[in-house]
Amino acid sequence: MNPFYHQASFLISAAELSQCPPDGGIEVAFAGRSNAGKSSAINVICQQKNLARTSKTPGRTQLLNFFSLDEERRLVDLPGYGYAKVAEKIKRHWQNTLATYLEKRQCLRGVMLMVDIRHPLKPFDRQMLEWGQHIGLPVHILLTKSDKLKRGAAASAVLQLRRELAPLEETVTVQPFSALKHQGIEQAHSVLDHWFGVSGESNGE
Repeated sequence: MNPFYHQASFLISAAELSQCPPDGGIEVAFAGRSNAGKSSAINVICQQKNLARTSKTPGRTQLLNFFSLDEERRLVDLPGYGYAKVAEKIKRHWQNTLATYLEKRQCLRGVMLMVDIRHPLKPFDRQMLEWGQHIGLPVHILLTKSDKLKRGAAASAVLQLRRELAPLEETVTVQPFSALKHQGIEQAHSVLDHWFGVSGESNGE
């Protein structure tokens, strides 16, 4: 486990881009459908139980939530999409805010995209990948809830998605992940280390 991420702490929530922290340093955003286990993944990756709020009602994350790792590095929990039972006007506002954040945020280095391993990419997942391609932003897909499948089926799902996304392999990577079983954390840390420019020497490993 990488101790660097254990020091994550809540910084601020933003309903509008104007409320975000100054556009400096380095940010990595976490995105995904509202029921893909995004908050659980953030908590496990940061080795904290309640850093990102989890809810039995998907779609509760309606703000951009910023978590500080140090003075220069932040994680950003983006609004969950695709499942929330909210007014269409509010949903459109979320999507517009999300799109503007992804396209305009200069300090954004990468996106961790949560996708339930049991389900193929949904339209909004593909839109996230298209945004990444459009702005040259790397996307690392965490196939969450991998414990819900047998080992062979999980490996097959990962391989199938990697084949599907092969044309994007320079900017899109894929791994299995289970918050419940604490599987895939080291690999996720490795990707984050690269994006944040964190070396083993500086993070205490």
